[in-house]
Amino acid sequence: MAQPQPQSQRQRVYEAWKGNNRFFFGGRLIFGPDAKSLLFSVALIFVPVAVFCAFVARNLRHQFPAYNAGYAILAVAIVLAIYVLSLLFITAAQDPGIVPRASHPPEEEFHYDNLSLADTPGRLVFPRVKDVMVNGVPVKVKYCETCMVFRPPRCSHCSICNNCVERFDHHCPWVGQCIGKRNYRYFFLFVSSASILCIYVFAMSALYIKILMDGDYPTVWKALKHSPASLALLIYCFICLWFVGGLTGFHTYLISTNQTTYENFRYRADGRPNAYDRGCMNNFLEVFYTKVPPSKHKFREPIQEEARAPPANRAVEREEEPVGARTKVEDDLDIGGDLLKISQRHNYDGIDIEMGGGDRNSRNEAVSNSKLISKTDAQAPTVEDEVQHPSRGERSRSSDLASEGITTSAPVSQPAFPFRREAL
Repeated sequence: MAQPQPQSQRQRVYEAWKGNNRFFFGGRLIFGPDAKSLLFSVALIFVPVAVFCAFVARNLRHQFPAYNAGYAILAVAIVLAIYVLSLLFITAAQDPGIVPRASHPPEEEFHYDNLSLADTPGRLVFPRVKDVMVNGVPVKVKYCETCMVFRPPRCSHCSICNNCVERFDHHCPWVGQCIGKRNYRYFFLFVSSASILCIYVFAMSALYIKILMDGDYPTVWKALKHSPASLALLIYCFICLWFVGGLTGFHTYLISTNQTTYENFRYRADGRPNAYDRGCMNNFLEVFYTKVPPSKHKFREPIQEEARAPPANRAVEREEEPVGARTKVEDDLDIGGDLLKISQRHNYDGIDIEMGGGDRNSRNEAVSNSKLISKTDAQAPTVEDEVQHPSRGERSRSSDLASEGITTSAPVSQPAFPFRREAL
């Protein structure tokens, strides 16, 4: 028997992870499989802010001499950029709400279908969908073939990360991570703050163009020609605002109705009632003012050696029951056939006894016929042997019949045969 490895030598959870996630710093950070896209998203935020600070905000420092307010324009841009990047990192580097996998299907969910007319054993059936009640509304939950668990309500399996995620919203390619129960709040704050940053940079760049037009560059074209960075920032922020601004408005609507992106796109045409809608105010409180639940995984902990439960013997027991019943019926049929043969031989001997007053030839002919019938029977060579020396099988079958309360209509009488043989 193999000795269990010491705890220091066991694999940690993140080292034997079955999903497609990527771990860094010894399992302290968990990213999606497309974590490289996160670098691209960081560049889309950092580069425009750097250009803004270098070519626009720096020139606005002395435009508001009162209290040196021009420095605040530069400071606000830096603080907003750091805040947006922090939210992006928090959203991408934490567990979004991954449901733990099971090592085998839940055995308590197995059941058998009804027996057929032929009394064959029922097939082992496993339900793929079952109903649960959520706020008085029936909701269907599905069984996940990969994770071998019934998904909780609002849970879905992400094909990119290969995990079941609680309150699954979507898999964001810009963040490189699933958006679920534990990081949805930070995702919304990231999108909304990115929209604010776009509006701020767009407004300050337009303000700088306006200041240039009030000075030495009276026309828009001359002002834009003097500051091409402002023109590039205006175009860039305008385009980005369509995406992040539209995304902010869409998720504001989802929060107000307590929906996820997955539910909105999948069940939009069904017309089913929303079992999770608690009113606009309560829906916002649920997202922003409830405690984020802890992760269900301890990625740095050693893997616990779990003894797998043996397979259920209910199928074997259920199959043995009808097989035993069929064997019992076959034994009863064999016993009935043997009794019928013995009773037939009794009838032949009874006829021979009644012919005792006839001639000797007729008696010999009856005896020979009786012996011929006895020899053709493969189960018992002679009637006398069956009567005087019953086999163990006959004794066991007789005891079975007696134990079940079954009585035979033609009991065996031992004295009849010997007396007839002596007479002949």
